[in-house]
Amino acid sequence: MANNASAIKRHKQSEVRRIHNKSVKSAARTCAKKYTLAVVEKNAESAGALLKELAHQLDSAARKGIITKNAAARKKSRMQKLYNVTFSAK
Repeated sequence: MANNASAIKRHKQSEVRRIHNKSVKSAARTCAKKYTLAVVEKNAESAGALLKELAHQLDSAARKGIITKNAAARKKSRMQKLYNVTFSAK
């Protein structure tokens, strides 16, 4: 455990950051679940809106350093691919 004042302060700051980062990641995961549910239900309108929101959440998390830039790009690409395969005009 921390023994001096600066270490105690640093520990408190890291806990606050950890909780905030956890909430941002959780919000992105929740948005991804809602999106995949909309795709499974073949609801193109809500899926399109949720895809846009998911991309924003992932970009925001990547900008803050919560997830890496490549991870955000990979997830966005996979979700876009899912949308294109499901709702492509045949």
